[in-house]
Amino acid sequence: MRYTPAGLPALDMVLEHESQQHEGGGERLARASIKAVAFGPLAERLARQALGSCWNFRGFLAAGRGGKGLVFHIQDMQNT
Repeated sequence: MRYTPAGLPALDMVLEHESQQHEGGGERLARASIKAVAFGPLAERLARQALGSCWNFRGFLAAGRGGKGLVFHIQDMQNT
């Protein structure tokens, strides 16, 4: 947990996804990792969750600081 200059809680993390997908008549293992950030009460809530727990997130993608890569900005979460 960190705090913005305005004192808003912020949590930087990496989200990981793994699933089996149907493609071209066969099964394919899909894996992905993406940097993510949450702010305010949502950041505090996320900081209390167990590592490796499963969640559905809603938000948006934006360029990272300095235009490096993509960052998923979490706006809502629900336990799966």
